[in-house]
Amino acid sequence: MIVSVHKSIPKGALTAPASKSYTHRAIFIAALGKNKCRLYNPLLSADTKSTMEACRLFGAGIEETEMRDENGNIETIITVTGFDGKPKVSETQKMMIDVGNSGTTLRLMTALSGLTDEEVTLTGDESIQKRPNTPLLKTLNQMGTEAYSKNGDGCAPLIVKGKISPGHFSIDGGMSSQFISALLLSCPLLDGDTTISIDGDLKSKPYVDITLEVAEKAGVEIKEYIKWKMKFEKDGTESEEETLIYSTSGKQTYDLSDYIIPGDFSSTSYLLTAGALIPGADITVSGLFPSAQGDSAIVEILEKAGADISWDKEKGIIHVKNTDSRKLKGITWNAGETPDLVPTLAVLGAFSDGEMKIINAEHVRFKETDRLKAMATELKKMNVEIEETKDGLVISGEKSKGKIKGTAVHGWDDHRIVMSLFIAGMMTGDVTIDTADSVKISYPGFFEDMKKLGAAFEK
Repeated sequence: MIVSVHKSIPKGALTAPASKSYTHRAIFIAALGKNKCRLYNPLLSADTKSTMEACRLFGAGIEETEMRDENGNIETIITVTGFDGKPKVSETQKMMIDVGNSGTTLRLMTALSGLTDEEVTLTGDESIQKRPNTPLLKTLNQMGTEAYSKNGDGCAPLIVKGKISPGHFSIDGGMSSQFISALLLSCPLLDGDTTISIDGDLKSKPYVDITLEVAEKAGVEIKEYIKWKMKFEKDGTESEEETLIYSTSGKQTYDLSDYIIPGDFSSTSYLLTAGALIPGADITVSGLFPSAQGDSAIVEILEKAGADISWDKEKGIIHVKNTDSRKLKGITWNAGETPDLVPTLAVLGAFSDGEMKIINAEHVRFKETDRLKAMATELKKMNVEIEETKDGLVISGEKSKGKIKGTAVHGWDDHRIVMSLFIAGMMTGDVTIDTADSVKISYPGFFEDMKKLGAAFEK
């Protein structure tokens, strides 16, 4: 699908879309239990439906029902009946799981496959078959199962044969936090205690925090602590080295009670950035309360950039406006914990004064696409002065001033690239974006919500 975006001024109020990260984890954790669990305000997107279908294949009962709330709005409820920590796989037929475009589903189900005795093959679309999983496969093999990439490149299709065992293991934390979340959710179901040490820095740690938060709601305890040791350099100097470690006891039981999915800051970042950047914009978003979501940092980022933004945390309402035609300023942002904000920040930098530096973002290259390359490539087409570095982007809004123009850009079949470029199109007009249907991955109501705010576009 191609969308043509015109210059427009967004105004109005919306409810934040539900969190994709929380929805994935709540469905999965509910499936690991045995009692019925109702999930309220879930995100029904292509990715979360992949998790639902995979959990069904492992034996969970999952139903979607609709009801009207007190205001007459239709609300979807997901009811999950779990398989009590014992995923079911046919002994007579090899199991195949297609996760579509969902990296979270792939990683969760790969670790879960290690709780069965049978062979499980996990695959997905063209994008998924380019996303690396070597750290997860390596650790699963340490744990006693046979886990490998069919093509030998660390990417799907992945094959898992045999059960994992408890013990002491390690995993590289520099590529994706999804590997750690997948292991941490499966290990409490093993027969004994397990510890997992993180090698190097853990990127995107807030997503692991979300995992621990929902697991705790289900009555499962996973501990986090830091181990310190002295490091001696060749020149004789000493320093302290820290290692992040997670530990969990075995034979635990998941029991998630009825659960309300919070609003999603990643998806809301596009709305808030539009409200902060576009002269005359005035946007209010409700349903955004404090949580473990790292992307709630979008509020801090916009504040530092000089936006007129306020957050009533008790009421869960964020208000952002640019009614005084203010110009924002570029900042330096460490994206180690907020990789999904990088495309949004690239657009923010393009239309701000000064220079925007995005650093510590090399792991963003391993998402649905290489998002550093994608944003640099497409914004250059719009005459933005942008430089791609090894681990980030440098965007000069100052040098771009007066030169940025609308043009045809490529969405890279990536929902976050498309939605970010859409905001750029509202600033310049005359922007066409292909592969725009990819928004269904995380924010299927994006175009409908933008229309409610007054965005001018055609599909």
